[in-house]
Amino acid sequence: MGKGADKKVELSIVMPCLNEAETLGTCIAKAKKFLESNGVNGEIIIGDNGSTDGSREIAEKAGARIVAVAQRGYGSAIYHATLAAAGQYAIVGDSDNTYDFSDLLPFLEKLRVGYDLVMGNRFLGGIRPGAMPWKNRYIGTPVLTAIGRLFFHCSANDFNCGLRGYSLEAFRRMHLCTTGMEFASEMVIKATILGMRVTEVPTTLSPSGRSRPPHLRPWRDGWRHLRFMLLYSPRWLFFYPGIFFIFIGSLLGAWLLPKARTIFGISLDIQTLLFCAAAVLLGFQAVLFTALAKIFLVNSGLLPRNKWFDRIFRLLNLERGIFCGVLLLLAGLSGAVFSVFEWGRNHLGPLNPEVSMRSVIPSVLLIILGFQIVFASFFFSVLGINIRGSKVWSKAETGGREA
Repeated sequence: MGKGADKKVELSIVMPCLNEAETLGTCIAKAKKFLESNGVNGEIIIGDNGSTDGSREIAEKAGARIVAVAQRGYGSAIYHATLAAAGQYAIVGDSDNTYDFSDLLPFLEKLRVGYDLVMGNRFLGGIRPGAMPWKNRYIGTPVLTAIGRLFFHCSANDFNCGLRGYSLEAFRRMHLCTTGMEFASEMVIKATILGMRVTEVPTTLSPSGRSRPPHLRPWRDGWRHLRFMLLYSPRWLFFYPGIFFIFIGSLLGAWLLPKARTIFGISLDIQTLLFCAAAVLLGFQAVLFTALAKIFLVNSGLLPRNKWFDRIFRLLNLERGIFCGVLLLLAGLSGAVFSVFEWGRNHLGPLNPEVSMRSVIPSVLLIILGFQIVFASFFFSVLGINIRGSKVWSKAETGGREA
């Protein structure tokens, strides 16, 4: 489609579609106008997600190519349609007439000069009245974008913009896995982690041209985006909270270990010491989950291998883990023996808990941590059998970036 149809296809315009009969024809007409007026050799691909309202017939009549996608979901429709694309580049946009497919030249120009991902920015280009619900405009999109920029150091300022362009080579390198609306966030995050060249251009968002309610469910889909970001960044979900709990629990516990303390008129004793031990234990488990989550994400292809990941397996091998775990276990057992000895000195009678628990609580904590480290070391070793031989996400792909 476009001039020079015998030449290699440069651009594939991809539109996910599920019952968009009211607007699909208009979107295709605008896309054709763009290709023809700019002399771009391109094609229009509709990723149909099971439309029953005649959308497929409209697309076929307009000259677009249909890719039937059985798996439901926004991400699935884009993913499979893009895989079928013949172009060097792809520009994807919603088929509800909210984006102007006749104004795609800024995206294509950025792709031509070597950018891997070109994001639209609706806040720069303009959001027309009635085009975006207030909770999306002032809460959902700004919050998700801020979290994405904080967690992953992404440069994009509008994570959820539905109009974006990318090279097909970059798309294949991303190994995108999600199927729903969170697909939009995954693309930006993966491109950033892989060190790809990402930029953005202003784009305008108009009200939808359809009469039916949109497929988007703001709270549900917003939570799916947030959940994906949290699961995709185990440092923020597990590691940083875990380190915080370990630090606070250890600091306050060490202060309370010799005797009860009073601060601001509040008495803190062995009850607080017990909660400090619990904080250390929970913090340790959270840090442990960081490593386990990282391994799972890499092994499943959701994250690339990097220096931080390889460092885990160099440091946390079975032998070191068993050694550290046994040391903690012996320390805890020594404290337990001391507590029993003190009990014996009291003829196995009643003890003063304010005294005895100051040795029992840390002893139990050390015993639990020791066992957990030993068991975790074996588990890491089992996971490492597969990871060390895995060729998913080579180091050369990552550029040393971390998530």
